Amino acid sequence: MFAAIFNLGWAATQVSHMSMVNCMTLNSTSRVVLASCRNAFTMVANLSLYAIAFTLFNLTTPRTHDDIENQVEEGHSSRRDCKNPVYWFKKALYYQVALIYVLTRLVTNVSQAFLAFYVINDLQMAQSSKALIPAIIFTCRFVVSVLLQETTWTSDRIKMVYSTGCALWIVCGGGFLLLPQSLHVFMYRLSVLAGVANALKTVTGISMQSYLVGEDLNGNAFVYGSLSFMDKISCGLVLYLLESYQNSSQNLQLPYSPTIRLSISRLGVGLVPALCAFIGVVVTYTLKFRAPAWKPLMEPLLS
Repeated sequence: MFAAIFNLGWAATQVSHMSMVNCMTLNSTSRVVLASCRNAFTMVANLSLYAIAFTLFNLTTPRTHDDIENQVEEGHSSRRDCKNPVYWFKKALYYQVALIYVLTRLVTNVSQAFLAFYVINDLQMAQSSKALIPAIIFTCRFVVSVLLQETTWTSDRIKMVYSTGCALWIVCGGGFLLLPQSLHVFMYRLSVLAGVANALKTVTGISMQSYLVGEDLNGNAFVYGSLSFMDKISCGLVLYLLESYQNSSQNLQLPYSPTIRLSISRLGVGLVPALCAFIGVVVTYTLKFRAPAWKPLMEPLLS
């Protein structure tokens, strides 16, 4: 019950907070900068959590294998009538952006959910790596999110940067999938690449929603709310399907490398995110954003 109450409050907070971006400015570059800034401070919160976890894991020593396994406006308001949900359902761009956002969240959420199992069970790394590896990823996400604020954004550049993030994640996914236990030190390098890819995908994926909304500011809540709902449903289903087989299925052994077994955690960190990233590139290629015809009602953040 408490989990349900928490998620209701989190959804209300998240949707309203994301909607503020479009109400604060109509300038496309400023919207991306705000989304990037939001993502950067999200990483600050996550890093604080993993700093605490890293300290705790170094201070405590699990005694059994079970212990290891069981250890996450007033701005520019539009005077137009509020758009009916049917209006958005008739737009092909809505479904394209929704699919891209869902795929983006699947990449980050699914990989993060299985990351601890992967580094401990598959790579047999130190217990503290459950905190250190995610901390590296979030640090890189923070740095890249800050750097993205210095860029002037257009629809084509957003598509290009998003595709770059997807390409990097495909490389990371392949590395996670095929990384043997004896070369687990390369996990740190792949973590840096994954953090960069996550930042590129998250910032531009959220910014695409701003391009979808455009001047229809009264449609903010529905767009962000409906896409967030799709994100949580899809992530829940994928995690449920993967975790339902985590303890019951036999690990597949690669014929050319007897040391690599395709466990559910390895598939969840490597294969599933890589497939989602590949589909994201394909969908991004089909996107056709309407060039913004408005003039900014306030000075751009990077003027």
